Amino acid sequence: MSYFKQAENHMKTKAITMVLASVFAIFSTPTMAKDDAAETYNIAVYRGAAGCPGCSEMVVKSLVNTGLRLHISYIGEKEKLKLSSQTLKDFDLYIQPGGGQDIPGSYKALGNEGAEAIRQFVENGNGFLGICMGAYLADKDWIGLIDAPLESEVGRPGSHVYDQGDYTLQLKWDNKREPFYYQDGPYLNSSTASTGFQPVAYYENGDIAIAKYKYGKGVVGLSGPHPEADETWIDTTMPGNTTAESKMQRLLRYFDAKKRQAQTDM
Repeated sequence: MSYFKQAENHMKTKAITMVLASVFAIFSTPTMAKDDAAETYNIAVYRGAAGCPGCSEMVVKSLVNTGLRLHISYIGEKEKLKLSSQTLKDFDLYIQPGGGQDIPGSYKALGNEGAEAIRQFVENGNGFLGICMGAYLADKDWIGLIDAPLESEVGRPGSHVYDQGDYTLQLKWDNKREPFYYQDGPYLNSSTASTGFQPVAYYENGDIAIAKYKYGKGVVGLSGPHPEADETWIDTTMPGNTTAESKMQRLLRYFDAKKRQAQTDM
C-alpha cells in the first residue's frame, strides 16, 4: 500500500511528482497510425478511489520512459474509460497501482462488477500487474487471482521494516541487489501453491517480493514494493540503483510485451 502516513516533505514531493507526471502524460498523446495499432501493446492503468494521488501517474511515467511501443490509457470511475469487461477487451495488460491502507474500501471502489471484469480479462489470456495495494486486491479474499491471502512485510523477521512509513529496501532480482521504494506492501510466501507460481524478486530476508502466476489463460504479476518509483521516491545513493523504467521493462517481459516505441492515450 502507499502513502497513507507520509511525512510532510514527502507529501510535497509526491504532489510535485503527480503534477509532473500528469503534464508528461498530456503531452504524450499518441500519433499512432491505424496500421501500427496491431503492433502495440495496450495497457490500461487504473486511476480512481482504489488508488492514491500520484501513483497511477508514476506508473504511466515509468512505462513511457521504457522506450517500448505501448499504448496506455487510464481507466477508472471518473475516467472516460470505465472498468468493465467491454472496456478491457481493447487491452493486453491491466495495472492496479498502489493505494491507501483500506483494502475493503479499495475493493468497494472497483466493485464486484469491476472485479469480475478483471477476472474474465485475465482468464481469457491477458495480464494483470498488481503493485502494493494492487497485489493485496488480487488475493483470494478479494479479486481472487491467486489462491492465498496476503500479509504485510512490515515487522517480518529480518525485513528492516518496522512501521507503515516510507522505506528504500534492497531487493534481490536476477541475482543482483537494487533499491526499491516500499510502503506497507505484502510478501508473497503464502502464495507458492497458487497456479503457475514463479518467484521473481526477494526482500533482504528472503521473503518473496515479486512473483508471477497463471490465472486461466492469463498471467498475473504481483509486487509488494514499487518498481515504478523514480528518484523522487527512493534513496538513489544506495548501491545498485536502477531506474524505474528499467524495472518496469523487466517486469513487462513476464507479460510477453515486445520492445516497441512508447505511446500513451490519455
